[in-house]
Amino acid sequence: MTDIPTLRFRPNKSPARVMFGFPWIYSDDVVLDRRTKKIPAGTFMKVQTNDKQDLGLIAFNGESKITGRVMDLKVDTVIDTAWIVSKLRVAAELRDQLYDTPFYRLIHAEADGLPGVIIDRFGDAFVVQPNAAWAERMMPEITDALEQIFSPKIILKNAAGRARALEGLDLENVFIKGSSDKPIPVLMNGATYMADITGGQKTGLFFDQRENHAFASKLAKGGSMLDVFSHVGGFSLAALAGGAVSALAIDSSQPALNLAIAGAEASGFSNAFSTLKGDAFDAMSKLAEEGETYQVVVCDPPAFAPSKPTLDRGLRAYEKAAKMAAKLVKPGGYLVLCSCSHAADMAKFRKSSLVGMGKAGRKGQIIHTGAAGVDHPVHPHLAESSYLKSIFLRLD
Repeated sequence: MTDIPTLRFRPNKSPARVMFGFPWIYSDDVVLDRRTKKIPAGTFMKVQTNDKQDLGLIAFNGESKITGRVMDLKVDTVIDTAWIVSKLRVAAELRDQLYDTPFYRLIHAEADGLPGVIIDRFGDAFVVQPNAAWAERMMPEITDALEQIFSPKIILKNAAGRARALEGLDLENVFIKGSSDKPIPVLMNGATYMADITGGQKTGLFFDQRENHAFASKLAKGGSMLDVFSHVGGFSLAALAGGAVSALAIDSSQPALNLAIAGAEASGFSNAFSTLKGDAFDAMSKLAEEGETYQVVVCDPPAFAPSKPTLDRGLRAYEKAAKMAAKLVKPGGYLVLCSCSHAADMAKFRKSSLVGMGKAGRKGQIIHTGAAGVDHPVHPHLAESSYLKSIFLRLD
């Protein structure tokens, strides 16, 4: 890689953060002329200081706000199948040490050394989200690397999501190897979940909540759980596996609830599991009117504040959810509140949640806070990648 194009920092922009490990270069950091903008997205380039000192090798996209994703600090690094294999092996070693079953997030983008790439493993099936132009261009090499290590039966390119649109990429899902038209059973926290890798949300299952599911299941042992915004029954199925007597899952998606029901059947929990389709806030209001209470109430909504412009409205929604959920907790029971909003940090989310709890006339203590599971590592220079937050409270 001796004859590769070069990108330079502007004279008034400091490259210090890249020197110290920041993985992105923004469009206003570097000199972009007409020649540079004609370079195809996904091209590997050398990035330099304004006085021509090498900083590293980047994947370029002149149409994105993130103009450069740092691939390696060595400019002569060859990005090929062997390089990708090395990243996959390191990531797999961590997951295999932590998990007894082959169901986890294998690659979590920059934190695992493959910028913009998400790979979730469902046994012999791998769902790849190439959310950066370089990864889209090198899908054949990513596929070859997966073949070398895992010999998968199924490889699906999942093209859904806002990130690909921001990179100027298509939104078409494609089976690269094999196919699947049935949910995949996933063993996790003592329960069997059903993952729809083609029609479900994200890649088919939210592995990031695994540890939070496990903690909540301990609180529900011997009692009841209300799982609001349940998706495929993440919290409720784990609770039943942990010894809960009953669980009610509420979601607006009937396909998601059908997967939850199938998971309960596969786990042997059908008699203790029930579902309710509808708007979560309406459902909680009705349950409160009926005088229902539960040992554990979980609210795990979609992102109410996915971006800064939606932050204020999102925080009000979290406050409302906390207020309504707190009314449904038995005295001495537990309230679990979650947020996957990038724009709402833990301090803001906690404040809104506690205001909502107070407006419900409830008091309590925070007994635990959670984040995404260890298969979702955080890049030390990307605070926003630590998106998932959970608060566990014991109420009076």
